[in-house]
Amino acid sequence: MDLTQGTQKEKTARSKKMMLWFGIGSLIMSFAGLVSAFIVSSKQRLNEDWLVDYQLPNAFLISLVLILLSSLTFILAKKALSENKMKMVTIWLLVTLVLGITFVYSQFAGFSEIIASGYHFAGPTSNITMSYIYIIAVLHIGHVIAGLICLIVVIYNHFKQKYNANNMLGFELAANFWHFVDVLWLVLFLFLYFFRYII
Repeated sequence: MDLTQGTQKEKTARSKKMMLWFGIGSLIMSFAGLVSAFIVSSKQRLNEDWLVDYQLPNAFLISLVLILLSSLTFILAKKALSENKMKMVTIWLLVTLVLGITFVYSQFAGFSEIIASGYHFAGPTSNITMSYIYIIAVLHIGHVIAGLICLIVVIYNHFKQKYNANNMLGFELAANFWHFVDVLWLVLFLFLYFFRYII
């Protein structure tokens, strides 16, 4: 397909979508680097200070359910927009926002569980395994917060009636980024959960 074809609006939309995918690609590589460092450290420090039987906080599982639900509600919001059902768009966007905020809260609740089990990020009560988990979760929270900012912008624009079935670009970009951070947490959670059984 010739990317130079089409109206200026179509070319702008394609370029914005491409920029988003480039950004997502770089984020995937960043988290892949962290996961690789986690694996290498587990091999190098297995007989030193690596926790083989670490437990993920229950709040992390709750947060996984919350963020997957938020992806579903964003999909429902997009479907409603494609059908010009603006009242339903409002409802599903606000539900998505609440779920996203609750996800962040549950992540911090997970950190409290880790601290309660005796592990801090740094200092004499820290552990390299839990420090990696802290770093991975905190970086992901940062990207969820970026997603929440995008979502708030979408909600603001929705109330300004900037979106409709024929004008969904900003909505779609925010939805794609949101789905990315949702899938990212699913992958990270499953990796951290099952990795302890294979080392």
